[in-house]
Amino acid sequence: MPDTKERKDTLRRIIQIDQYISSGIYPTKKFLAEKLERSERTIARDIEEMILSYDAPIASVPGKGGYYYTEPNFFLKNVMLTEGELFSVALFDQLLEQYRNTPLEENLRHIFNKITASLPDMVSFDSGFLKSNVTYISDAIPEIDNEVFSMIFKALQEKKVLEFDYRPLQKQSYMTRTLKPYHAVCQKGNWYILGYCDDKQDIRIFSFSRIKNPVIKNEKFVIPADFNPEDYFDKELGIWLSAKTPYKVELLISGEIGTYALDYKFRKNQKSEIRDDGSVFISFETTQLPEIKRWVLGQGSTVKVISPQELIDSVKNCSQFL
Repeated sequence: MPDTKERKDTLRRIIQIDQYISSGIYPTKKFLAEKLERSERTIARDIEEMILSYDAPIASVPGKGGYYYTEPNFFLKNVMLTEGELFSVALFDQLLEQYRNTPLEENLRHIFNKITASLPDMVSFDSGFLKSNVTYISDAIPEIDNEVFSMIFKALQEKKVLEFDYRPLQKQSYMTRTLKPYHAVCQKGNWYILGYCDDKQDIRIFSFSRIKNPVIKNEKFVIPADFNPEDYFDKELGIWLSAKTPYKVELLISGEIGTYALDYKFRKNQKSEIRDDGSVFISFETTQLPEIKRWVLGQGSTVKVISPQELIDSVKNCSQFL
């Protein structure tokens, strides 16, 4: 719907009229016209729009003309959206597609429906054109059982011990684990729970998608005061629990993908330098060498690791199997 100045003025007047009527002072058409500095004819149109578009139960006192709501608990849907905001609402509807078949989809759609239901009847938007003109490509997201998702967050919220069967990445079989859940992490659509594992007597991280048969125990726990979740993952790169040593990473990237390299940000504080031959030199610090290794291997011969030596050796070892 076009977002014109006239439309905005109308909505503002309607909100003001609602406030006067809700106050219980029985405002008349003349009173409202004076307060809002508009003609009585304009006020009459606004009142009619409130009745038709907002289902406002407006009546007037016989002989006096003062307005009031026949339903004491009525409230006006006080929602004013600009054209850009309406577009964002429509876009949100489409963005939910990337969460299809995940536990979050139902809740997010429920919230979205509540937002759209709160809009006045006269406000509408059509997101249909986005379906044919916009494409969303998200990372592959492993399927997470709804019960697993809900149980983990319940245990996290109530600070209760969680017991479950877990399949490690290197194995096909499941094993029972007992965890004090401290913190949940979502990385590129993949969910992980970080906490103290009684079996390993240490902080461990578990993927939601490889958990089954969760059971919340009656045993409660207290998160240690010195626990800092950011000691176990890097917000910009990954959640590799075992990676805690900081490394200075230096990469030399071929001019073939030089523009892409300049646009790609591993860290906010990374330094990039364009060489005379068009290649790009990038340096930054991180604890997440496994994530960097995965990216380097994905680029093939266009990327050369300059340092650290641990990353050079790791990439070489993996390259033997490519």
